[in-house]
Amino acid sequence: MKPILFYCYDAYCGWCYGFSNVMTQTVAQFPDLQIEVLSGGMVLPATPVHISATAGYIQSAYKTVEAYTGVTFGPDYLWHINNPDQSDWFPNSEKPAIALCIFKEIYPERQVEFAADLQKALHFEGRDLTDNAAYHHLLEKYAIDAETFYDKLNSEAYKEKANYEFALVKQLQVSGYPCVLLQESETKFHLLARGYTSFEDLKARLERALETLQ
Repeated sequence: MKPILFYCYDAYCGWCYGFSNVMTQTVAQFPDLQIEVLSGGMVLPATPVHISATAGYIQSAYKTVEAYTGVTFGPDYLWHINNPDQSDWFPNSEKPAIALCIFKEIYPERQVEFAADLQKALHFEGRDLTDNAAYHHLLEKYAIDAETFYDKLNSEAYKEKANYEFALVKQLQVSGYPCVLLQESETKFHLLARGYTSFEDLKARLERALETLQ
């Protein structure tokens, strides 16, 4: 079988936001490689949990991500982190995962780009990814029909697709994000990145893994 690179991420994962540029470079460097982005379902509370539950942790953690990766968390996002008592956010990974499933059917070759845009929408632009309106600017960017998109976003069929991805990521034994795996066969995977990894390191590991398949 043709090798597939699996990028397991979550829209709410700050380290994945920092890793977006690494994956974007990987797409550019390996244009013939099939890349599949899978949503992990990092934030799936049985009942909604307010941002105040994690804001204290994020207040220090985001600075570490910025220092390691060079990304910037935007002021509109940080307002919610620094003023949780005034925020109306209840984070949940499901809706952005459904949005990614819809998008992958339309532009399978641009999954990494769209996942990066979802992360930017949250972590830089401060959009609430549980709100349908958070996706409107991306529909314009990618010329996607809004009525069709929102019908699917609210459908059980695409919710099931997202839940299938959550289950698949668990089956791959991914316990943290970002995570990058190269599938060699039905049962064999090469672990290339667990947690933030520089592009240089990921590129070297990927090239070595691809060489063993030739």
